Amino acid sequence: MKKLWLIVLVLVPGLASCQKSPPMNSNAAVKEEVFGKMPDGKEVKIFTLTNKNGLKARVMEYGAILVSMETPDKSGQFADITHGYDDLAGWLTNTSYFGSTVGRFGNRIKDGKFTLDGKEYTLAKNDKPGEIPCHLHGGIKGFDKVLWSGKPTATNGVEFTYLSKDGEEGYPGNLTVKVTYTLNDDNELKWEAEATTDAPTILNLVHHSYWNLSGDPATSINDHVLTLAAPGYLPTDAGLIPTGEIAPVAGTPMDFTKPAAIGERVDANFEALKLAGGYDHCWVLEKADGMRRAAHLRDPESGRVMEIFTDQPAIQFYGGNFLDGTVAGKGGVKYAKRSALCLETEGFPDAPNKPAFPSCVLRPGETYSHMMIHRFSIE
Repeated sequence: MKKLWLIVLVLVPGLASCQKSPPMNSNAAVKEEVFGKMPDGKEVKIFTLTNKNGLKARVMEYGAILVSMETPDKSGQFADITHGYDDLAGWLTNTSYFGSTVGRFGNRIKDGKFTLDGKEYTLAKNDKPGEIPCHLHGGIKGFDKVLWSGKPTATNGVEFTYLSKDGEEGYPGNLTVKVTYTLNDDNELKWEAEATTDAPTILNLVHHSYWNLSGDPATSINDHVLTLAAPGYLPTDAGLIPTGEIAPVAGTPMDFTKPAAIGERVDANFEALKLAGGYDHCWVLEKADGMRRAAHLRDPESGRVMEIFTDQPAIQFYGGNFLDGTVAGKGGVKYAKRSALCLETEGFPDAPNKPAFPSCVLRPGETYSHMMIHRFSIE
């Protein structure tokens, strides 16, 4: 894969003028603290990134996780707009992939099996939508559940590194991974992943934050207005595995090419929505070289806006259908169904078993690269 270094930098007017937190020095050093200890006693560091407009991102070594993201609403009031936990003990129980860096292969692989260069590999079957087992998000102990090594960068960022050894969770090859978070003064949080391998392997690294732009995790995201630059999506079977078809969104409840409230059609009598219990599908983005806008999300009440830019071919929109009010998160709030959503830029799900899909194979001498930019503003 070609290495991509295009960075989108667009000023967001008006955001700094309405914020009510004290403006921060954009050259301030990244704040580094010990967040807690792993069961084996290893320390876990957490890093705080703050830009000159007062936006604040906290990221930690466990799971290369985005712990929180604080942005202002139209009244200048700052709030954390992500789901998660208050302390490391909570994060160690994370089964929903809140804020995580997911790998080796984000999303689903049919039957937990794939064949590469004539050899079949067997992975954990750690998910069973529709009571049909499959492999999900890297397995039992994916990248979201390991301890990465973090260090601040010179550009108001943090670089996390991890060595995934040959055979880990059933995947071949020693994989060297680097994930970097950067918060700039244009109110953009950049997540960038790179990886190299010493043997052929498959790879689909994904960032998996849950967003509720209202700043109130007790509210629904059904009133959020979403736009996706995606003329097609991947229909699935009952196990939420893509059938291999790319279907047009036109004339269906899957059409977000124009702004639409998420809750407007989520319960429509449409097979794809019935199988998934709502939105939990891969949308195929408009073809383009390099970075382009994949999504625009707006909360009408708070005025918060989040745009997503990527160099990947697809984006998974998950509407929080499996949140069920049993998980107590930040502030003790129990996260209810559709109280947050995920927008995950990615390669196609089950690509290892679908030759017609864009290749997810990484070979020695190549560099995997995935960039995702979250741009925050107010409308």
